[in-house]
Amino acid sequence: MTDDPGLPPRAPRKVWNFTPNLPLQLAPYWDWPLRPLASLLYLLRSWNPVGLRFLFLLGAVITWTFFTPDLSRAKVIAFDWIAEVWLRNFVILFSVAGGLHLLLWRWRSQGDQSRYDMRPMMTNARAFTFNAQVWDNMLWSFVAMQFWTFWECVIWYAYANGHATMITFDSNPIWFVALIVIIPIWAGFYFYSHHRLLHVGPLYKHVHSWHHRNINTGPWSGLAMHPVESFILMTDTLLFLVVPAHPIHVIFLLFHHGVGAPTSHAGFETVKVGKLGGVEVGDFFHQLHHRFFDCNYGTFETPWDSWFGTFHDGTDAGNDLVKARRRKIWQTK
Repeated sequence: MTDDPGLPPRAPRKVWNFTPNLPLQLAPYWDWPLRPLASLLYLLRSWNPVGLRFLFLLGAVITWTFFTPDLSRAKVIAFDWIAEVWLRNFVILFSVAGGLHLLLWRWRSQGDQSRYDMRPMMTNARAFTFNAQVWDNMLWSFVAMQFWTFWECVIWYAYANGHATMITFDSNPIWFVALIVIIPIWAGFYFYSHHRLLHVGPLYKHVHSWHHRNINTGPWSGLAMHPVESFILMTDTLLFLVVPAHPIHVIFLLFHHGVGAPTSHAGFETVKVGKLGGVEVGDFFHQLHHRFFDCNYGTFETPWDSWFGTFHDGTDAGNDLVKARRRKIWQTK
């Protein structure tokens, strides 16, 4: 269908309601020639006291100090201490994902301010369990929480029985701090690695396609995935069986998955707090992946999308790049 010649041409359909400043920029850690000053400034900005990275760390400290069973109890696999970890993770997940959903989607506390995609959550959609996106997403997020708890308890058991090396700030302050800086970068590498594999053949068809039913995402969409993917998502916690660390590091890494997924899929760039500003929760980089599918497999922290030609910077030129890449792939089939 073409425009009526007697009418003014239609404006192009607006893809996004809101975007951050474009084009998107990846972390400068991997630029060549090396840019040490730019990397340092980026690192300092990423630890903004009202940013998620700092809040995850603060949450990890509080969780370890007040809401984690004493490791001496973890020497024996027992229902009581495992149930305490399970209940705590349940409260965290439902507070974060449920709270963001109520604020942003149900109560619409800030309207459409900083909302990426104006499409609503899907209802009467046979692709989803219960024919409803939100209820489907809640169910599979709850399943994912079981694996979050499982891997955390594995590490507590390992620490309690001497199968993993535990450090403290007093015993190794340099490595303690360095590991805090490294963990977000490691989480990005691990996410790209397993996520890219999940987009291949049978793994995508039978596993990862569950997550991609969410074209427009909300807080509950982050952990809404096939149980196999939920299991894989948290397995990088096994890193601490070979890398000396403190339980705060373990919880900090798990928060990048268990809490980071609901926040990054929130569908809004910022949660407004009073009149002074807000907390950045959304991840437009990953929102582009859900919209265009075959781009932005990693995170801002990793160079792979840029190196392998799958980086979408959010601009119209990025849209054209993705389309050209798709045409090239189809022409070779």
